[in-house]
Amino acid sequence: MFGFLGVVVILVVMLLFSAIKILPEYERGVVLTLGRYTGTKGPGLVLLIPMVQRMMRVDLRITVMDVPPQDVISRDNVSVRVNAVVYFRVVEPDKSVLQVADFYQATSQLAQTRLRSVLGQHELDEILSQRESINRTLQTILDEATDPWGIKVANVEIKDVDLNDTMVRAIARQAEAERERRAKVIHAEGEMQAAEKLRDAAAMLSQQPQALQLRYLQTLADMSNNGKSSTIVFPLPLDLIKPLMDAFPSKS
Repeated sequence: MFGFLGVVVILVVMLLFSAIKILPEYERGVVLTLGRYTGTKGPGLVLLIPMVQRMMRVDLRITVMDVPPQDVISRDNVSVRVNAVVYFRVVEPDKSVLQVADFYQATSQLAQTRLRSVLGQHELDEILSQRESINRTLQTILDEATDPWGIKVANVEIKDVDLNDTMVRAIARQAEAERERRAKVIHAEGEMQAAEKLRDAAAMLSQQPQALQLRYLQTLADMSNNGKSSTIVFPLPLDLIKPLMDAFPSKS
């Protein structure tokens, strides 16, 4: 008799323990009564009817999901391997349980396919230089696709873009050629500016012939200050040369 009562007491205690659930602040419980959805419980103490109700816990914290490297063919037919990271959280626990079998696996597979699809629409230079724009596009697409599952995609970040050695060398040659082009353009602009300044100086000196004589004297002073120079320059006034130039005009 006492043995039977002991078994009954143990069963009652087990049923009580199975009926009492405690959910932390970051969890919610999706309750099914006889297989039908009857509400979302938590946080705190939750009482269930043993053998009639069943509860599934759902974590509401942000989940970090690593998207494995994907082989992508860019719009300019360059093969790259790209991986990313997705930050998402459950905002509607009932949908995450009732609308999809495994929301984490479903979000992972969706992120992989969308990553290949979006990057395939961009050229390699855009993938390397416009990551912020591509990240926002991926975040918007994933957020819209996972909304029926009660998932909110907070952010998507492309981590690494791996290129083969041949493409790396080609990019290096392209960068070197671009640097050389910029150097030549800067040198040409400098020559153009110098020519403009010389033209202005010549126009100014032509208005005052005495100024050219002063420039001669200044040049002599500069050369005399250089102790290592052995060159001797005698300035010849242009007034003395001009009659000779007039007497022997140049033949055209």
